[in-house]
Amino acid sequence: MRWVRHLLTGTNARRHFPTKALDAIQHAIAEREGEHLGEICFVVEGRLGPAELMRGLTPRDRARDLFAHLRVWDTAHNTGVLVYVLLADRAIEILADRAIAAKLDQAEWDRVCAATQNRFAAGQYEAGAVAAVEAIAAILTRHFPSDGANPDELPDRPVVL
Repeated sequence: MRWVRHLLTGTNARRHFPTKALDAIQHAIAEREGEHLGEICFVVEGRLGPAELMRGLTPRDRARDLFAHLRVWDTAHNTGVLVYVLLADRAIEILADRAIAAKLDQAEWDRVCAATQNRFAAGQYEAGAVAAVEAIAAILTRHFPSDGANPDELPDRPVVL
């Protein structure tokens, strides 16, 4: 069944996340990053390829790969956060760098993922994504408030694969 979902999903990433939605997500990231020391990276992928499916790659595994590939771990304060959406699996994963992971447990990120999945299930992709960015920013602001010198180390524009 997973194979079928991945084969049929095709280019749904752009359908669910058109330019207007990507602009809104980018704006939310850029607007809130001045409030905390974190760096938020948002990635949307429509489906995995046959090689990844044959290997049994999970959404969490793929998020880890992208966390490394996009260098989300490479920030001055070790406060990068990756939001990964895999549409074919209806999966949302949030990975945080080591400074954040030392202070927060996964349950906090799981709550954000669940709320976002509910919005996506209702067809509210843009609103759900922006709400996720807002929730993550609020968490980061609470635990890693800005010291006034937070350089923008990762692109704010969401990545669509």
